[in-house]
Amino acid sequence: MATARWNGEIIASSDETQVVEGNQYFPMSSVESKFLKPSDTTSRCPWKGTASYFSLDVNGAENTDAAWYYPEPKAEAAQIKDHVAFWRGVEITA
Repeated sequence: MATARWNGEIIASSDETQVVEGNQYFPMSSVESKFLKPSDTTSRCPWKGTASYFSLDVNGAENTDAAWYYPEPKAEAAQIKDHVAFWRGVEITA
């Protein structure tokens, strides 16, 4: 079971994550959506496509752009559609 934790809360927990480039991608259904705040930030990966971001809002603290996902991943990254990954201090245990 993999978990993502930040600021004292479990943000996501799943035994069906996908590991891509060393990052655990959690199924969106396993993420506590109450902690996600939409962001206008995007970035581009040559083989995965365009990533969109969420900031985390947990116990009164914000972690800007700490989660990313690929709304329409390229075919090579199809396994991470509807999945989200974390960084910027989010603790991942697998």
